[in-house]
Parts: sequence; structure tokens; C-alpha cells
Amino acid sequence: MVNTSPLNRIPAEFSAVTSVLREARNTTNVSISEIPAPARLAPYSYALGAEVRADETFLRASGEAIEELATGRIVVLYDPDSPAEWEGPFRVVSYIRAELEHELGNEAMLGHVAWTWLEDALESNDCEVVAAGGTTTRVLSESFGTLATRPATIDLELRASWTPVIAEPEMIGDHFEAWIDLLCTVAGLPPLPEGVSALPGRRR
Repeated sequence: MVNTSPLNRIPAEFSAVTSVLREARNTTNVSISEIPAPARLAPYSYALGAEVRADETFLRASGEAIEELATGRIVVLYDPDSPAEWEGPFRVVSYIRAELEHELGNEAMLGHVAWTWLEDALESNDCEVVAAGGTTTRVLSESFGTLATRPATIDLELRASWTPVIAEPEMIGDHFEAWIDLLCTVAGLPPLPEGVSALPGRRR
């Protein structure tokens, strides 16, 4: 039997977890906001979006300032029936996108490195997970015609999901902190976890 909140009939387990996430606060370079959650992935879901913004010390090779280093969203899903593929009642779904320097776009190991950033972020925040999976994609954007003067850009997209092993609702906060660490690492924003290097080519 699933416990529910007496006011809104939302399962108490899910309500407790979302209460933890609602405590997330902005930092100097990271802006966090609640966003609409997808309705079809699970019976219950909650989503946050985040942007990593830079100051004038972050520049492209052309000397142009980069204001937005990375964006992302994280969704916490809850299904009291614990789908077999999840291996638990909760599931975390993450999407992160960041612009890369052009010389990094053809780096063969980029996808593998980005995935290790996720693993390192989870490990450094003492997060236990099961059934983790994901993909990395490089997106080349070129402009033509009246937009031809716009420089081509290469973005990294990292999609991932995992099942958090949490004995208490507060433990979801560790997974959120890991995700923020990952977002900042992809953005090349220091300070970074020990042993992790910023994206090459970003000048400060």
C-alpha cells in the first residue's frame, strides 16, 4: 500500500523527495528553477531546470564573451509499482547541453569522457545508483543565407538516467548536488572535483 499525503493524495514518499528538491537554491553562477515535468513517463514527476552562466572572463576563441556556458534539466520520476527496468520506485532523468570549442568537436573520446564525468559526480557525492544508462551527442549548427554571418557552433548533449538508491528522502539531495557538479563540469566552470579537468580551449 502506498502512503499518500492527506491534502493532495500524492504519495508521501514522492512528496518528501520533492520537498527536498524545492530547497535547491541559486549559486553565483548557477540559476535553478522549477519547470513543467513530463506527464507520460511515470505516474508522478517533478522537474528542475538550471543554467550555468559565466562572467566576462569566459571567452570564445574569437574573443567573444560566453554568457551561458551550459543548460540542463533534471526530472525525478516516481512509480510505486517499481518498473522492472528501473529496479526501484524512483528514476532520475537528466539532460545537459553545452557549447564546445571547435577543436573539441572531433575528439574521439569526448563521449566516454563526458560519461565518466557523470560517474565521478555521483561517486564524489556518495550516491548509490543502479540501472544507469545514457547517450552523448555532438551537434553541429551552421547558418546560411541571411544568417550566414553567424559562426558555426558545436554543442555537447548528455542524456542520462539512473535509479537512485535512497533510504531517506534527504538522500535525493546528494543526487541533485551530483547533477549540479556534472553541469558545472560540462560547462568548464571551476572549481571542479579533484582529478577532473575543465574542457580544453575555454580561456579564462
